[in-house]
Amino acid sequence: MAVLALAVVGTLVAALLDRPMSRKATAARQLQTRIGYEFTQFELLERAVSHSTALSGGDKTGSYQRLEFLGDRVLGLAIASMLFEAFPDANEGDLSRRLAELVRAETCTEVAKAMEADQAIRLGTAKGVKARLSPSIMADVAEAIIGAVYLDGGYAPAAALVQRYWAERVSDPAMPLRDPKTTLQEWAQGGGLPMPVYTEVDRSGPDHNPRFTVEVAVARREPTQGTGKSKRAAEQAAALAMLAREGVTQE
Repeated sequence: MAVLALAVVGTLVAALLDRPMSRKATAARQLQTRIGYEFTQFELLERAVSHSTALSGGDKTGSYQRLEFLGDRVLGLAIASMLFEAFPDANEGDLSRRLAELVRAETCTEVAKAMEADQAIRLGTAKGVKARLSPSIMADVAEAIIGAVYLDGGYAPAAALVQRYWAERVSDPAMPLRDPKTTLQEWAQGGGLPMPVYTEVDRSGPDHNPRFTVEVAVARREPTQGTGKSKRAAEQAAALAMLAREGVTQE
């Protein structure tokens, strides 16, 4: 009986070892290939694509949240360095406005889509959870991946990853240099309209890393919304959305 039991155990172990990787694990491997960086600690990438709803128990430190916090700072430094080199004659105000545009949630969401990160993101399996794969989660995951690369290989490969996905955005001549709020105000006044009114409509995320949603309204126009990591950034995004919708160009 003991021999038979050992044989059964051995068969089960062999079956587990031969079992192919889960679909999400395979997707994470493919994501690693797409971003052009091979992890030494692959579990960092797995954590970067894991939403808190996918974790069991009350400990959420295994989700992407801490990596997203770190990646946000690494992204800001990498973009600031790229802008400093790309625009040697730009003043601090111009550089700051370009930086705000490049690190805003909407841009990070676009990068996550370019990475096809959605294929690897792990969400909880409870009914209705899948609907939570929102643009804000995509943006967070993009930053978490940058944070994971930084922890695994240091600043150089993390900056190279940012360079890979942000280089064209940095050099895009259509990127506005002027403050969108100022441009929107001038456009409204030029058309005899009252000043734009900004209203905070939502705030989410932890206190150390909040996410704001702001709506801007101008008389006789449908309001638009924007999100950002600060109320000011969200206001800028909302103003930019209205300018784009109304076909107003920025100098």
